Amino acid sequence: MQLQLAGEARRPDRESEDFVAASPEALVLLDGASSPAGLESGCRHGTAWYVRRLGVHLLARLTDRADRSIAECLADAIVETAALHGGRCDLGHANTPAAMVVAARRHGKSLEYLVLGDSLLVLEYKDGPPKVIGDNQRFPGGEGLRRQVWATVPGSAERAALHLEYALAVRAARNRGTGPWIAAANPRAAEHAETGFVPLDRLHALAALTDGASRYTERFGLGSWGDVLRLLAESGPGELIAQVREVERADAGCERWPRGKTHDDASAVYALL
Repeated sequence: MQLQLAGEARRPDRESEDFVAASPEALVLLDGASSPAGLESGCRHGTAWYVRRLGVHLLARLTDRADRSIAECLADAIVETAALHGGRCDLGHANTPAAMVVAARRHGKSLEYLVLGDSLLVLEYKDGPPKVIGDNQRFPGGEGLRRQVWATVPGSAERAALHLEYALAVRAARNRGTGPWIAAANPRAAEHAETGFVPLDRLHALAALTDGASRYTERFGLGSWGDVLRLLAESGPGELIAQVREVERADAGCERWPRGKTHDDASAVYALL
């Protein structure tokens, strides 16, 4: 694989909670689940710490354990990362650090992939339209609350209160069989990831994007997925993120395009196969 990647925090004064890493055989892209300010997590490390360690462990597993399925590699990485927390972190806390995951690797003559959560993997075939995989852990029970958040003024006390209410509702349901599954401390989450194989000789390229980068198409409608792949091939992931940021700045009040945050951490990978 020939790889290009880029990432940008949502604000210059904040550490990104995304993580991207790759080798010639594999790639991982993680989007940490951000929390409202002041919401306890039971963990002294934080989300950025968690996504980096989970990402490194997952990449290592993908490259040295061909005998394990990609879902088993994620489960192993979750267990290994949980062990790093030590006894001072409450990994049973509903708000323990967690992440959405995209992973892909060469496996013989196929590409093996995994997506868990609202990050996306886009496969570009030599023939036919792109295939978009992901956004597979939605929370219908919280959709009404999420839309109420979007309807309020960014930075207002009303939005902060509704955002907290929504965050608590999601965390009460996730990884418990009644809501979305996410990579946190429970390795069972890996069983709920979307996985598969595609023959390499059918593929031209692939892209992996966190939801902050996929806004280009998913939220702002700046182009089709074919347009995204052309932009990535011609100008790279950094240009995709730059165009997302330009639109976000032009709609800082989230009025034309309602969304939870004016800006979000954004990361993208483009791999030519």
